[in-house]
Amino acid sequence: MSATQRRLACVVTAFALAAIPPLFGPYYTNLFLTFAIFSVFSVSLNLLLGYTGLFSFGHAMFFGTGAYATALALKHVSGLPLLAAVGIGVAAAALLALVLCPIVVRVSGTAFAMLHLAFSQMMYVLALKLHNITGGEDGIGNFPIPALTIPGVGSVPMKDEPANFYYFAIALLALSLWLMWFFTRTPLGQVQLAIRENARRTDYLGFRVAQTKAVIYVFAAANAGVAGSLYGLFHDLVSADGALGALVSFAPIINIMIGGIGTFLGPVLGTAIFELIEELASRYTEHVELVIGLLLVVVIMYAPMGVLGVARMLRQKWRRDAPAAGALQKTS
Repeated sequence: MSATQRRLACVVTAFALAAIPPLFGPYYTNLFLTFAIFSVFSVSLNLLLGYTGLFSFGHAMFFGTGAYATALALKHVSGLPLLAAVGIGVAAAALLALVLCPIVVRVSGTAFAMLHLAFSQMMYVLALKLHNITGGEDGIGNFPIPALTIPGVGSVPMKDEPANFYYFAIALLALSLWLMWFFTRTPLGQVQLAIRENARRTDYLGFRVAQTKAVIYVFAAANAGVAGSLYGLFHDLVSADGALGALVSFAPIINIMIGGIGTFLGPVLGTAIFELIEELASRYTEHVELVIGLLLVVVIMYAPMGVLGVARMLRQKWRRDAPAAGALQKTS
């Protein structure tokens, strides 16, 4: 796409997003906002999995840390601005990643995946056991959600104003998504692809692999913290199962596998498909997890590169077959 086409696409997308609340009502607006939150969460994991080759089973710990940090800040700090509360959630997720960096950047493959599964489960157990801080199984709920204060303009209420919160959340999620897209286009983003293909050769070329992994790791965690913080504000409730559970860690992996690993928009498409199937399945059966599991089995067996991978393969096949068909027509 040319620069003009990209700008036009951005403007059309912005108008479409702005039109969702008045056109579709609260239910579908909330459904779309859930999709947007988990899209950003999935894309943040894809920075590790698809672009750097680091498979994590515990990415939910950053999502949950962002949610818990924002909820605790709003509960205990009187008069805290809304953006500052979200910033605290993002900073907490990034800080957790920074603490783990010295350990996790030195491993890869199965060790990286299992290490994150262990850390994630440890965070989950701490959230259950530290009842005085996290609320245990009940979680933290009904915390104050302040209005968004815009200097020189005024304040926009968020509590009990779903449309206002939708616009606020979509703006932050779009910014997070754009930052991750921009990151993949930077020289550092190209280095992460080299690390994915051959970390040892990248090291021989003079790039500091461990330090590069650390930067990518903290950046991905911070964006997961954005999604987690907005998830907590959206539901006005943060619980261990809802923010740190095993299913929360596996959800972005499923989204990436469905949409297409290693592509930027693959997790977004996968999240849309996942949310659609989950919504339709919940209307007809209580065994939604079984339906999602069967879907994942089908994808792994017949479309391991996801929907976008299948589309790319069909496009390449069409490009190969089209000249041959044209040449055959000329000879006949």
